Amino acid sequence: MTVSAVLFDVDGVLLDSTAAHRRIWNAWSQSRGLDAEKVWSLTHGRRPEDTVGLAAPHLDPAAERLVLDQLLHQELDAFPAVENAAWLLAGLPRNAWAIVTSGDRTSVHARFAVVGLPLPTVQIFGSDVTEAKPAPECYVLAAAALGVEPSMCLVVEDSPAGVAAGKAAGCQVAGLTTTHAAADLQPADLVFTSLAETADYLAKSGLFVDR
Repeated sequence: MTVSAVLFDVDGVLLDSTAAHRRIWNAWSQSRGLDAEKVWSLTHGRRPEDTVGLAAPHLDPAAERLVLDQLLHQELDAFPAVENAAWLLAGLPRNAWAIVTSGDRTSVHARFAVVGLPLPTVQIFGSDVTEAKPAPECYVLAAAALGVEPSMCLVVEDSPAGVAAGKAAGCQVAGLTTTHAAADLQPADLVFTSLAETADYLAKSGLFVDR
């Protein structure tokens, strides 16, 4: 497959956010009298307010998002970069990759600054779309902002919702097995176990240059 641009999810792909997010959702679930395991199963790839809507439709998603944001702020230093993330991003042309996340701009920028990851020119956040993942809007917007046809973009995702969004947008999709098993990431076109494998694939396409 020919790749002209890479669209990265953030949590679970560039940042190791699982432990921190699990603490946040466990605390929130306990405070609301909800089953933490059931709530956690609804979080991957979704905006917090969308998870709230699914897990607790009797609650106000906007109000609960504020509570979750407060819990998130307490975890600012608990989002290390995924192994080889900085190396991979440094080897890509800045105008040939984007981040596409259900998270919010302020938190993502702060986390990237803490771990020293660069930010690309194109950044799509949960607040930029009407329908979040698994809807394709976020990836359609990212491809358009880069000026690349979706079919020439490689989406790198770790969640079923993200894989579904990338496929629905018409992109090539690589599932990264950092948070889900390969079987859960179907119908991804490719499956990688690490960002090093992702870099190897992009090097063959001429997009990644080891520095």
